[in-house]
Amino acid sequence: MLLSATDEDVLAAAEALAEALDESESSSTEAAFAATLLECNEAITRGIGVDYADCCGAGSDRC
Repeated sequence: MLLSATDEDVLAAAEALAEALDESESSSTEAAFAATLLECNEAITRGIGVDYADCCGAGSDRC
């Protein structure tokens, strides 16, 4: 499957976010990392208009 430039940009941003979160998790307390995840979910919701937490909630196998 070929991706458009937009799709590739989105995937690159998602990969960069995953790497940043991985680094953050290893250098943060559990509470600080949980707060970071909440901030990310809120930013994703604002950016795409979809409640990311609803789509990828705890215990979900969708994400």
